[in-house]
Amino acid sequence: MLRTYKAWKGSNVFLCGGRLVFGPDARSILLTVFLVAAPVAVFCVFVARKLIDDFPHDWGISIMVAVIALAVFDLILLVLTSGRDPGIIPRSAHPPEPEDFEGSTESGASQTPQLRLPRHKDVNVNGVTIRIKYCDTCMLYRPPRSSHCSICNNCVEKFDHHCPWVGQCIGLRNYRFFFMFISCATILCLYVHGFCWVYIKRIMNSEHTSIWKAMIKTPASIALIAYTFIAFWFVGGLTFFHLYLIGTNQSTYENFRYRYERRVNPFNKGVFGNFFETFCSSIPASKNYFRKKVPKDPSILPRIVGSGFVSPLMGKAISDIEMGRKPAWEDAAGQDGDFEEEHVSNDDGPDKDQGPNDTDVSPDLSRNLPTESAERRDVLYSRRSSWGRRSGSLNISPEILALAAGVGDSRRVTDGSNANFHTETEQSQTSS
Repeated sequence: MLRTYKAWKGSNVFLCGGRLVFGPDARSILLTVFLVAAPVAVFCVFVARKLIDDFPHDWGISIMVAVIALAVFDLILLVLTSGRDPGIIPRSAHPPEPEDFEGSTESGASQTPQLRLPRHKDVNVNGVTIRIKYCDTCMLYRPPRSSHCSICNNCVEKFDHHCPWVGQCIGLRNYRFFFMFISCATILCLYVHGFCWVYIKRIMNSEHTSIWKAMIKTPASIALIAYTFIAFWFVGGLTFFHLYLIGTNQSTYENFRYRYERRVNPFNKGVFGNFFETFCSSIPASKNYFRKKVPKDPSILPRIVGSGFVSPLMGKAISDIEMGRKPAWEDAAGQDGDFEEEHVSNDDGPDKDQGPNDTDVSPDLSRNLPTESAERRDVLYSRRSSWGRRSGSLNISPEILALAAGVGDSRRVTDGSNANFHTETEQSQTSS
C-alpha cells in the first residue's frame, strides 16, 4: 500500500506527507518570498527605524509594525495559494461508457468492436448550452469552466491560469487567496513607496535642503521608490484586472478564450452576487485525499459495454497516443511505470487537442486493444523462439512424434515424386 501522493500521476510536488500540494515549479516560491521580504527588510533598517522618533506618542514604531504585519500576512497568503489543492479533478480509472453504444459491423467475431467516444458534449447551464470536452489524459468529460493544465498535468475546476510566481494552478479552491495575495502586495508597495517619500521630506525639512540633496542622503529610499514603482505596475495592474474579472464572473482563461462581452455569460450573477460568491461563499472540500492508502498496482476489472469491453489499460494506451508513442502493453501489464507525463497543450481548442482528422470523436479505442490474431502471433512467436532450446523437462508425447514423422515422410514422398516427374519431362524434351 502507498499513500495517494506517492502514486500521484500529475506533476505536483508534495511536502509534509502530502499535506501541502505544490506545482512542479514550486521553487519559484523562494524567489517570490525574496521579492517580498528583502524590500521590507531594507525599509525597516534604513527608513522605518529612523522614522520612529519623528512621530509623537509612539506612532513611529507603528510604521515598522504595520509593514512587518503586511509582509507576514502577504507571505501567509502566498502559502495558502500555492500549498493547497486548487481544485484538481480526480482522474477516472477507465473511459466513460459511450452513449448509444453499437458495435462496429466491420469487425469480425474474434475482434473487439470499435469504441468511439464523442469529443464534445453539450450541457445546459442557466438556460445556456455549454460545450464540454473530453480529456484523454484524465479520461473524463471536464465540468464547465474546467481545463487541463499542461504544467501540472491535471484537470482543474474553474481553471483561471497557472501562475509561475506562486508555482501553482489558480482554480476554484485557491483563487480567493490568490487575489488577496496580489492585493496585499499592492498595498505593501504603496505603503513602502509612500513612507520613503515621507522620510525624504523629513530630511528636507530638518536640513533645509533641496529634494535632490535629500535623496542623495538616503540611497536606500531611492532604491525602494524605484522598486515599488515598478512592482506596482505588475501587482497593481493584476489586482485591477482581477477586480474586473470578479465583477463580471469570468476567469482569466475564459476572458482570453471566450470573450463573454460578445455573448451571454451564463455564470454572471450581477456585481454584488459575483463578489459575494468569490469572497463569502464556502470553499468546497478537496476531491482528493492525498494521504489515503491505495494499492501500489491496483487491478481494475474490465467493464462490459454492449458487445465490447473497456480495458483497464485503455487509459495508458490513450496517453501513449497523446504523447505520440506506441502503446506499451507489456510494460503496462508488467511494470508500475507511469506513462502519463505532460499534456502537450493547455488550450482546449479543437484545433490543438485533436488530431488532423478528428472532428467530434475521440481516438478509436479499439486500435489500442490487442486482437485475437495478434495474440496468436505472439503465442506462435514464443513457441518458435523456444524450439532451439534444450530443456530436460520437455516431454513430447509419442502421438506427436508419430505425427511429426508422418508429416516428414509425406513431404519426402511428395518431393521424390516431383523429382521423378521433372526427370521424365527433361528426357522427353531431349528425345524430341
